[in-house]
Amino acid sequence: MRVHIHSDPLDGNPRATLQQWHDAVARAGDIAAGVTVSLSETPGDLSAALREAEALITTGRVVRSLFPADAPHLQLIFLTHAGVDVLAQASHLPPYVRILNNSGVHAEKGSEYVAMAVLMLANHMPTFIRQQSQEIWDRRMGSSLSGRRITILGLGAIGTAIAEKLKFFGMHVTGVRTRSVPHPFCDVVVATSDIDSVLPDTEFLVLACPLTPATINILDERRLALLPEGAAVINIGRGELVQQEALLNALNAGQLAGAVLDVFTPEPVPPGHRLWRTPNLIMTPHMSAGDPVTYIPRSLDIFFQNLRCLRDGKDLPNQVDLSRGY
Repeated sequence: MRVHIHSDPLDGNPRATLQQWHDAVARAGDIAAGVTVSLSETPGDLSAALREAEALITTGRVVRSLFPADAPHLQLIFLTHAGVDVLAQASHLPPYVRILNNSGVHAEKGSEYVAMAVLMLANHMPTFIRQQSQEIWDRRMGSSLSGRRITILGLGAIGTAIAEKLKFFGMHVTGVRTRSVPHPFCDVVVATSDIDSVLPDTEFLVLACPLTPATINILDERRLALLPEGAAVINIGRGELVQQEALLNALNAGQLAGAVLDVFTPEPVPPGHRLWRTPNLIMTPHMSAGDPVTYIPRSLDIFFQNLRCLRDGKDLPNQVDLSRGY
């Protein structure tokens, strides 16, 4: 199989190197036999390579801008990210090409970020950061996580890892996903359609689900009002999952104790936006699940795992359905 990897120099994600490819080939074993690779960073080199490539490894933004393209042998597109919302309207993609994502890569780093965020919120860190800049000494105590209630919207690879880590701290974990099927690290699981029933008892709400037509603005003004006073929100999914203005209003009014956001509308957040001035809000620039050391190696391992399934006639574990959004 001829594989081509394209890295966009304007993309902030880690770039694949030839050494990382060779290391992944060594780990992959027999499935890597006969697989060749080429790399590019310019549109011209990408177009030339696609005339022979059978698999393309790149980002959704590149794919969206690329097709229709002259790629007669292309069978697979492997995205170096999990979210596929950027391709939701990409009706011009060849119907015979399978789209894969790298779901599973983000779980460890993303769950560590959320654990950090929950600990910061439980210890009033957004308030202390603001007070430090104002030279205010206002001593207050934080509470242990044990027995406190967290709700995780989305129980994919990241949500599962979050639930496992926070269960370790003794938290009561409620999971929200498409169907209310039990989960090994959740005390309770409810269907997304029943999310309103668990919000009034939620102290920490984590959004870790994909962006789909069903999840746009899933945390809107009405649902924010269902959270108890003093609750906190963490979003590592997509900015569009939250009705952002309503969330900022809730923070300004003191209805919410704090929020940690890694995703926004728009991105990057422009200078002068009210996000920068909102109290008790910690912002990070869409980096919660990225790891420059492990991101590409783990992605390539997942790519080879899917190649093995393809060879063996099995379902591809990372194949996505663009009509569902994941």
